Amino acid sequence: MLKRFVPQKPMPPVREEPRYSGIDENNHPANGEEPITTTIIDKPKPMADHGGKDILSSDVEIKGSIKFQKELLIDGKVEGEINSDGVLTIGENADIRGEVKTKSITVYGKVHGNITVAERCELKSKCTLQGDLKAARLVIEEGATFIGKSEVTSGTVSAKSAPVRPEVVRSSEPIKAAFGGR
Repeated sequence: MLKRFVPQKPMPPVREEPRYSGIDENNHPANGEEPITTTIIDKPKPMADHGGKDILSSDVEIKGSIKFQKELLIDGKVEGEINSDGVLTIGENADIRGEVKTKSITVYGKVHGNITVAERCELKSKCTLQGDLKAARLVIEEGATFIGKSEVTSGTVSAKSAPVRPEVVRSSEPIKAAFGGR
């Protein structure tokens, strides 16, 4: 079952400004009159002004499919498929169990399932990925746990450019030998 998260529109801010019909040379009300209070309601900003990023917080648990358009940050538990042509961020508290297919992903938490990414996949230092990974570009930070197979694809080739090669990202820190410097 597909459930759609629809954020509620916040109430617009209200300002009250005093107005006077006459002001003397010292910016005081003339003739000791009481101010007339006018209420001004600021226009609410459209939903797109928050950067288009939606958030599923750490207390959210979902069983089912998730589809989104632009950007989504998941910091809760999801059991099911995630599909998008947008940018997905898996937060530190997240526990994802299922297939993930998206344009771009950054993983800080746990994913148990296969990830297929059209563009860039980034596995951060404290994340855990148990599953196969397929991406055009792959960045794995030191300390990340990855159990599975990875396939770095060539991505789409435009008519103007030569074939795309996988991006190699080098850390500024020296890499420690995996087997004690043998």
